[in-house]
Amino acid sequence: MIIVGVDGSVAARAAVEWAAGDAFRMGVPLRIVYAVDRSSYQIGKYASIGLPDLLLREGLTILREAEELVHERRPTVEVTTRHVEGRPAAVLREQAAGATEVVVGSRGLGGFAGALVGSVGTHVAGHAHCPVVVVRGENRPVHGEIVVGVDDTPECEPALAYAFQQAELRGAALRTVHAWQLPVHVYAPELVYDMDEIRTAQHQVVRVRLAAFAESHPHVKTIEDVPSAHPVDALTDASERADLLVVGSHGRGALSAMLLGSVSRGVLHHARCPVAVVRA
Repeated sequence: MIIVGVDGSVAARAAVEWAAGDAFRMGVPLRIVYAVDRSSYQIGKYASIGLPDLLLREGLTILREAEELVHERRPTVEVTTRHVEGRPAAVLREQAAGATEVVVGSRGLGGFAGALVGSVGTHVAGHAHCPVVVVRGENRPVHGEIVVGVDDTPECEPALAYAFQQAELRGAALRTVHAWQLPVHVYAPELVYDMDEIRTAQHQVVRVRLAAFAESHPHVKTIEDVPSAHPVDALTDASERADLLVVGSHGRGALSAMLLGSVSRGVLHHARCPVAVVRA
């Protein structure tokens, strides 16, 4: 089952459309979730006067409109709705248990104008154990290409598996991006590197990681991209011509930002297309 969070924002509507398309391609049900967060209204002596009914009606309206959108875009998708009490990030994290995928808008109502990803998207991407797709609320042309970040660690393999699946389901090409940078030796600036040798070694890293997935997905066209650049810059550039950017998450800290890792966190804020974060 795919879970999609809604709040009535433009980004949430885009997330519903994205989730409906994925549910259709995967052949799985879709659950639309609206979280009723009363916490900000439960302060002071006039805390809850008239608000419970208002919040309930608003949530039901948002759910109904989202369900109608799914029926309009993907009429064969099985869709249900949930009206859940609690903070949005916590509700979606709980709903993610056992889900195939969670989809959220990049920034919901009440987000900061300068942030491409709000706290809900960051929290869910940092904690959910299934892939989390963060969708921006703008229309983009279909490019027919999925981009995935690759490195030399086993933790990137779940992201590769998800990216190959998405490319196969969409009939899209898969661009694998392995960004690398020369090490900086403060005490030996005169060191000279054989750039051809380095590039050959980096391409080999990609081929080793791709071998098993390419064999199990023979119809997916792969494009190897091994730029000398910072990973966030390389992936952000590739996202300009992509329908989806897939990254793994290597973070291991206690905070959601650290659970995401610096690359996945940076990509979430700067990518031009929807981003899927796949935790190892």
